[in-house]
Amino acid sequence: MEIKRMRTLARRGAARVLSEIRDEWKAFLAVTIGVSIQAVAVVLFVLPNRFPDLGVSGIAVLSNYVFGISPSWVILILNALLMIWAWRELSPRFVMWTMWAVLLFSLLLKLFEFVPVPVIGDKFLAAMVSGVLRGLGAGLVFRVGGSTGGLDIPGVALRKRYGIEMGQFSIYINMGLLGLSFFVVGLDAAIYGAVGLYVFGIVVDNTTRSFDRRKQVFIITNIPEEVSAYINLSLHRGTTRFEGVGGYSKQKRPVLMTLLEPRQVIPLKRFLAENDPKAFMSVSDASEVVGKGFKSWKSL
Repeated sequence: MEIKRMRTLARRGAARVLSEIRDEWKAFLAVTIGVSIQAVAVVLFVLPNRFPDLGVSGIAVLSNYVFGISPSWVILILNALLMIWAWRELSPRFVMWTMWAVLLFSLLLKLFEFVPVPVIGDKFLAAMVSGVLRGLGAGLVFRVGGSTGGLDIPGVALRKRYGIEMGQFSIYINMGLLGLSFFVVGLDAAIYGAVGLYVFGIVVDNTTRSFDRRKQVFIITNIPEEVSAYINLSLHRGTTRFEGVGGYSKQKRPVLMTLLEPRQVIPLKRFLAENDPKAFMSVSDASEVVGKGFKSWKSL
């Protein structure tokens, strides 16, 4: 019996390790793709048009405009100082993924210096596209619990402690940086930079929320066992059962609560329509769901 128990524990431990490796592999892909998108946006749209950039990257870009220093070196040095502080305030996992993001971003910027870049003539279009790409890339990284370094580090700390949205934090801090950029790049470029910053804030917030958004469903039905079984076995989601009492009839009625992906709501409606047309169903948005089967606690 002891040997059997040890084998069971070993299998469970191996399964847990494999699950963690699978989750971290997804994080690696998300951080790599997100940072690559951001690097492309900086090289194609920010530097050729002399737009001011965001956070530490913005300081690096201004250093390049004024002193001709490669942005990759400035980004590495300033982020190294911030990560020393982050190691004390945030989780080691967050710091490690941030280090990978910073190193990859700096390397890509250095490599792209040797690649001929076409200049986009329409600066407003360039500002809009740069904001969209930067926001999308940052959102992918934030989604898996990492960051792109720079002001993202204190931003994540504020979100963790006080629930402040990353996009809002970026807008407030970087507006001050745009004010300083006015004296270097001029009024026109500063305005285009502000447009890109505004688009960036909107896209990054919507990107992070869209991956976490789920539907919270309450169901009052005469066949709770069948409905729960359908949700568990067909939709592969859990259910919680409450015992409710009708406010008018005073009759006891079971209430089921579940959290679904948006695409799973329609099949559940069809099942209820066919099997219990008198059922009552309430659907609302859940902006974020953390736990097994949804967003991992490690990403916080």
